[in-house]
Amino acid sequence: MLKLYLKERLSWILLTFCLQMLLVLIAYLDPAISIASTLYYVFLSTIVTVIFLFVRYRKETRFYQQLIEQAEIMNYSNIPAFESPLEKITAKTLIHQLDSLNQQAARNQLELEQEKDDHLSWIHEVKTPLTAIRLMIDRIEDPALKKNMTFEWLRIHLLLDQQLHQKRIPFMENDLYIETADLEALIFGELKTLQSWCIQKGIGFEIDLRESEVMTDAKWLGFILRQLLTNAVKYSDSSDIYIRSFNRDGHLILEIEDFGRGIDPRDMPRIFEKGFTSTVNHQDKSSTGMGLFLAQKAASTLKIDIQASSRLGSGTTFTLTFPASNEFTRIMGM
Repeated sequence: MLKLYLKERLSWILLTFCLQMLLVLIAYLDPAISIASTLYYVFLSTIVTVIFLFVRYRKETRFYQQLIEQAEIMNYSNIPAFESPLEKITAKTLIHQLDSLNQQAARNQLELEQEKDDHLSWIHEVKTPLTAIRLMIDRIEDPALKKNMTFEWLRIHLLLDQQLHQKRIPFMENDLYIETADLEALIFGELKTLQSWCIQKGIGFEIDLRESEVMTDAKWLGFILRQLLTNAVKYSDSSDIYIRSFNRDGHLILEIEDFGRGIDPRDMPRIFEKGFTSTVNHQDKSSTGMGLFLAQKAASTLKIDIQASSRLGSGTTFTLTFPASNEFTRIMGM
């Protein structure tokens, strides 16, 4: 701050210096003026100038120093007290800008809320004809046609479900209900939804749940499992998917292992990024790059650690580590 202050006052300092040099020059040219007295005056005036600059530095930079120390100015109480006319102008400008920003933020928030509500309303409206289509599919007698129609219906259903939860995730903390959830019931419920797709691809499941009860939000855990299981089925063919749970150091561990195409090592650090699909399989048009991103966001809110390991061409394992029971006091406080 001192360096900036001296730079700001450089013109005044140079003016003072030039005036002193002018006085010394006049004393040098005019024998009637004592050069020694002139130099003594210059010396004293320099000391006074330095003291004056120091005092003014403390006074003039207090307002701006407080502005710098403020992490963010979101209301009038954060604006430092002003003293000089220039500081008053600065404060008034900040207040004006703050009013404009707050009004714009309020408008943006209102538009976002309206867009979210419209989107959620649209999704719920689409689910009604989708349910009717499902009932129509059940009445189809041609097995091949019924299988293909069921698969396409499932794709639409999963995409709508993903969109619904994507809109809800920013407000997920307001929707949590921590309870003892039956892990087995959740997994079998999700597998039942994917049953037709799994039959079509020749995929079976090996399930070994040594631990079946977990403290969490059942609805959001179901969403996380849905994304991981959908991912496993999508990239597997004619193979089994292993689902197992066990206890390790007081934490319930759930593993979902498939033997599909796997993930390239270059892609592993980015699989949970929003919109990321693959640097290898660009021709894959069915991937949105949102499933794992949303699963990781939801897991983070539930304090579930989600990790992935993979071997390219051999398969992928997703590991969910649930928090210990004594860690839920903080979550339930939400």
